[in-house]
Amino acid sequence: MKKILLTILLYFLLITPSFAIRIGLQDGVNYAVVGTSVEGGIADRNTNKILLRTTARKPYEIRPYEGILAVRIDGRFYKLKTNIISVQTPEYKYFVSAKRRWYRGELIVANLNGKLVVINNLPLEQYLLGVIPAEMPARWNYEAHRAQTIAARSYAIANLGKRGKRGYDLLDTPHDQAYGGASAETRQTNQAVVSTKDIVLTYNNKVIPAYYHAASGGQTLQSGQVWSRNLPYLKSVDGRDWGVRKMGHGVGMSQYGANNLAAQGYSANEILNYYYNNISFARVRALL
Repeated sequence: MKKILLTILLYFLLITPSFAIRIGLQDGVNYAVVGTSVEGGIADRNTNKILLRTTARKPYEIRPYEGILAVRIDGRFYKLKTNIISVQTPEYKYFVSAKRRWYRGELIVANLNGKLVVINNLPLEQYLLGVIPAEMPARWNYEAHRAQTIAARSYAIANLGKRGKRGYDLLDTPHDQAYGGASAETRQTNQAVVSTKDIVLTYNNKVIPAYYHAASGGQTLQSGQVWSRNLPYLKSVDGRDWGVRKMGHGVGMSQYGANNLAAQGYSANEILNYYYNNISFARVRALL
């Protein structure tokens, strides 16, 4: 009961106003196993017509079939007569499952050239609940979590549509941002998201892709040392991640360094100002 009440509370705190974001969970697979935490439904996403009522916590195997989709129920396959479905719960308040994990929002499953693409579509703030504990250990300092949240929110907004040709914005891996869904959430990291709601980093009134990495190995790098050009909001500084070998591209905020700074009493804003150059803080709603 406490879990359900917390879920509903976070739903109302974070769902509006917010960007929606689509996260690619699986791409190019032969099948996917999906489900819902409560009684829910599988709908034709082209028409929103409910095709199948789902039983709580029951697995449903989805496969591509002659340009459409088929679902396996109790050992038998049934054609769904559509190439794209939505797996959803009442008012999207509860959880949907894929990859043996629970997620907020809805799942979109599409037959794309004979293979499946599985996408988690949900509000940005709810997405971040599953990013922060996947990107940074939950036991780390709270202000480091808050800094990570603002950086991750900025990165996500700046990269909306990055992988649009595949039907989603970002992957759920470190190729974009690690994302563990609702299964990864913790109380402290959820609070870091709630307490920084809508806050992003900007440069010249534009949201920046606030690059970050695990550890710099001593000194963070200017973007031109790794990619094609230097970006004015990224600078080279002491990574503050002493004794940790380099992990990642070395550009932007060092996550280990952020945690060390938080342990020394730095606030999230101070951490971010340390790693990024001439940035401003803004709320997403003010930029619309």
